[in-house]
Amino acid sequence: MFYLRNKLVALMVLLMAIFIFAACSSEEESSASTSDSSSNTLTTVLERGELVCGVNDNLTGFGVVNSAGEFEGFDIDFCKAVAAAILGDSSKVEYVPLTASARFEALGANEIDLLIRNTTWTASRDRDLGNDFTAPTFYDGQGMMVKASSGYDSIESMAGTTVCVLQGTTTS
Repeated sequence: MFYLRNKLVALMVLLMAIFIFAACSSEEESSASTSDSSSNTLTTVLERGELVCGVNDNLTGFGVVNSAGEFEGFDIDFCKAVAAAILGDSSKVEYVPLTASARFEALGANEIDLLIRNTTWTASRDRDLGNDFTAPTFYDGQGMMVKASSGYDSIESMAGTTVCVLQGTTTS
């Protein structure tokens, strides 16, 4: 069962890698600057012989540096799969740890080839950033948890209640 699941995950990652670089090499882009940048990404990676991935290095399960000093996690495996699909070698990856505030600037400045860090795809980011979002790699959602004794049994019953969220996130 575990082996089958790993094969399925590997297949999904490979398909996503194909979509990413198909988008990067597309001749029909919405703007000239996006077209120039996107069409050059694949060429740059091939010429350099290495994929530069912007990652989170402090998000357990997605991207962390382990006790041996190596990157690991879902996002790291995704970068390895893209490198294997393009370069034929999953070890041809440079990981660039990025903060949430630095991730889009690094991508826009071509400091990285691929951003695979927890990043929510929103309409405003799609419109304002000039980057090509691809298929989501992870779906999440928002939820509420309250004490059973609180009396709340639905979102509607919380009307007028103060709710806290992390400022600067897509949840806020």
